Amino acid sequence: MKKYVASVSLPVGIESAFAYHEHPGALERLIPPWKNVVIESSDHSLKPGSVVVLKLKVGPTAVRWVAEHTQYEPPSLFVDVQRSGPFSQWVHHHQFEGTDHVGCVLRDSVSYRLPFGLLGNFFGASRVKKELETMFAYRHRVTRDDLKLSSVCGARPMTIAVSGSSGLVGKKLCAVLTMLGHTVIRLERSIDQVDNSSRSSNPALADAVAPWHSAAEAEKLSGIDAVVHLAGKPIADRRWTDSVKKEMAASRIDLTSQLAKSLAALHDPPKVFVCASAIGFYGDRGDEVLTEKSAVGDTFLAELADQWERSCRAADQAGIRVANARLGVVLDPGGGALKQMLTPAKLFGGALGNGNQWWSWVAIDDVIGAIYHAICNDGVVGPFNVTAPDALRNRDFAKTLGRVISRPALIPAPASALRLALGEMADALLLSSTHVVPAVLQRTGYEFRFAKADDALRYLLGIDRLESSE
Repeated sequence: MKKYVASVSLPVGIESAFAYHEHPGALERLIPPWKNVVIESSDHSLKPGSVVVLKLKVGPTAVRWVAEHTQYEPPSLFVDVQRSGPFSQWVHHHQFEGTDHVGCVLRDSVSYRLPFGLLGNFFGASRVKKELETMFAYRHRVTRDDLKLSSVCGARPMTIAVSGSSGLVGKKLCAVLTMLGHTVIRLERSIDQVDNSSRSSNPALADAVAPWHSAAEAEKLSGIDAVVHLAGKPIADRRWTDSVKKEMAASRIDLTSQLAKSLAALHDPPKVFVCASAIGFYGDRGDEVLTEKSAVGDTFLAELADQWERSCRAADQAGIRVANARLGVVLDPGGGALKQMLTPAKLFGGALGNGNQWWSWVAIDDVIGAIYHAICNDGVVGPFNVTAPDALRNRDFAKTLGRVISRPALIPAPASALRLALGEMADALLLSSTHVVPAVLQRTGYEFRFAKADDALRYLLGIDRLESSE
């Protein structure tokens, strides 16, 4: 049997650390984003006899992994073993130990045996070692950083409604909120969507509500703590025809206005309304350094973002604290810009156009952290930029990505080719220059998980490794 052991110091007590792992949605949160893994089924429990079935994509084939929990000693230990899957044997001990100071230590110990005996060891040992080192480097960092958030709002559990809960940001936000002990209500556009929606991946989510359906339905939100509105038609999935632009506007301006009015009319409205927006608000501004006080731009996206933020007015007038999250280029290998960039980068792709344009990027975990910060911090009012403090020119971002994945960024994508392929969207999303500074987040004390692009990319793409201590 081979063994892998790694430990991490966590900023909370042993009970809170154990509870984080016990909340439904924990497994989904802890699966590295670069891994092609699907949770086929789960009993959402750590107790003996509970089972999780995973489907792992390995090249052109898929492998099913059935794991069963065999020991459960809260808040100190739980153990899972493989019943069937890629290993001949796999036993994983998750052990939590208290310390003399506030906090605890999580110790992961994995004992495993590869299939095919000596042949399996010869061909697979180094690969499995690397997989374990990258997986636990990710798991330990995300666990530690998520638990740091628990001190932001104090110990009081909240009830938070989230629209767009199945999207790139919403899905991970809901997982983190539930794992921190909060109740999450999904907001859906219609009663049919409420009836058809599923909580299978995270049963900790409360029943969905469709506040756009009727005043009576919206009243179910009375007394909750916060609303996070992320829903909106994707802006990068097809060319921008006039009809597509109308859909993009309606899904943001109209639905946000209706939601804001519904919240304002509640008997007991939420204390805070966090609504998504975008740094497209600023338009193409060259080398100008932009803060939340900078004027709106003169592009289609700028006008759209401006009207989107103005559509929250009813909530603001009702005394609800409104915070508009102007999202930058969100980095996550599971979707968005980074997913689209990876294949060209692996083929030595370089800058977009001349590469001189500023890219204001942000790691997905900082989007989640910034939204949670806005929920909990009364100083976040109005627009706040959700971008890392270290914006890069596109050519430098391409070089950084290439360096992280060990590929030189040699072949630029001509602006003319991008415009031919994407039309107006190429200028708006890829070629425009927007150098944004997160002034409000910095002023109100938000601590970025990833201030530098190379650190974020190494984390998101599984480059960092954590060697076994034994």
